[in-house]
Amino acid sequence: MKVLYSKLNSLVSHQATKEVTSLPDQLDEAATYIKKLQISIEKMKEKKNSLMGFERTGNNINEGSFSSDTRGAIMSLKPPHIEIHEMGSALEVVLISGLDCQFIFNETIRVLHEEGADIVNASFSVVEDTVFHTMHCKIGEFLPGPDASRIAERLKRHIDEASES
Repeated sequence: MKVLYSKLNSLVSHQATKEVTSLPDQLDEAATYIKKLQISIEKMKEKKNSLMGFERTGNNINEGSFSSDTRGAIMSLKPPHIEIHEMGSALEVVLISGLDCQFIFNETIRVLHEEGADIVNASFSVVEDTVFHTMHCKIGEFLPGPDASRIAERLKRHIDEASES
C-alpha cells in the first residue's frame, strides 16, 4: 500500500514546499486534485461542444434540437465560393466560406501546390460567420509554369464538389 500511496502522491501536482505531509493530507490533496481535473475536463467538453455548435440541456447534449433560426446561425452552413484573379505572373485566390468549411482552405492550398504555384502569402479574416481566405501565388515567372486557367478550373471544380457533399 505504501508504494501505491507513493505513486499516487507522485502523480499529484504539488506546491513548491519541502514539508513532509501526512498520508491523510496526501489523500485529501489527491482527491482535491482529481476533482479539479474533472471540473476542468467538464469545462473543456462544454467549450468544445459550444464551438462545434451543440446545445447542452441538463446532462444530455442535443445535436438536433435547434430551431431553424438557431441551426442556421450556429452551424453557418454557407456554401464556399472562390474568386481567382490573374495579374501577370501573380495569382490571387480568394476563398469565402462559412465557419464549417475550414478544410476547404487546406484543400485549396494542396491544389495550388500540386499545380506548381508558389504560395507567397496566405491570410484570413473572420466576419461574423464568414471566413475570407486570401492566397497570393507566383506562377510561371521564369519558366513556363502552371497555367492560370487550368488552376482556376481545378479549384472551381474542387469547390463545387465540396459544396455538393
